[in-house]
Amino acid sequence: MSANTGPVQLDWIARWQRVARRIRVPLGFLTAVLYLFELWRQAPRPAAIAWSLALVLPGIGLRACASGYVKKNSELTVTGPYAHTRNPLYLGSMLIAAGFAVAIESWAIGLVLAVGFALIYIPVIASEERFLRATFPGFARYCALVPRLIPRITPARMGNGAAPGAQQSAPGSKGSFSIQLYLRHREYNAALGAALLYASLLFLRPVVETILRGAR
Repeated sequence: MSANTGPVQLDWIARWQRVARRIRVPLGFLTAVLYLFELWRQAPRPAAIAWSLALVLPGIGLRACASGYVKKNSELTVTGPYAHTRNPLYLGSMLIAAGFAVAIESWAIGLVLAVGFALIYIPVIASEERFLRATFPGFARYCALVPRLIPRITPARMGNGAAPGAQQSAPGSKGSFSIQLYLRHREYNAALGAALLYASLLFLRPVVETILRGAR
C-alpha cells in the first residue's frame, strides 16, 4: 500500500485544486451578495466595527511583515513570521476575513468565508508544501519545528537562522524585513482593500439611502 501513497496523494491534491479553481469565483460572488444584503438589512454598529479592528489590523500587519521576508520558489524562508507559522500570509487573510464578518455581525458571511477558505486554501497549502519538500531538504525539519497555521509563541530556532538545505539570504540581509520585497509583492493592496471595505461599511448605506430619498 505504501508504494501507491505518493500517486494517490498527488491525484487528490490535483483534483481538489481543480474544484477550488472552479468554485473560487462563485464563492466570491456569493460572499459579495451576502455582504450587500447584510449591509442593507441592518446598519453596521460602530462597536462591531471597532471590535473588528482587533482582527483586521493584525491580519494586515502579519501579511505585510511576511511579504517582506518571503522569496517565493527561490528560498526557504524561516525567519520573521515564518519562524512562528509556516503560512503567515494565509493566516493574515483569515484574520482579515474574520474581522469583516465581525464588523457586519453576520454568521452567514462568516460561514461562507470559513467554507471558502477550507475548500481553497487546503489544496493550495498541500500543493505548496509538496513543492517545498521536494525543493528544499531542510523543509521536513522546518515542519517539525513550526506549525502549519496556528503560530507558536516563541520563534523556532533553526540554527544560523536557516534550516538545513535552505538557501541563505542575500549577504547583509540576515533574514531581515525588506521593503523592496514588500513593494514587489504589492502587499499594500491588502491595506487598500481593507480601507475600501471599511469605507463601504461606514458610507455605502447612507449614500444609497440619500439617493433613494432623492429619487422619490
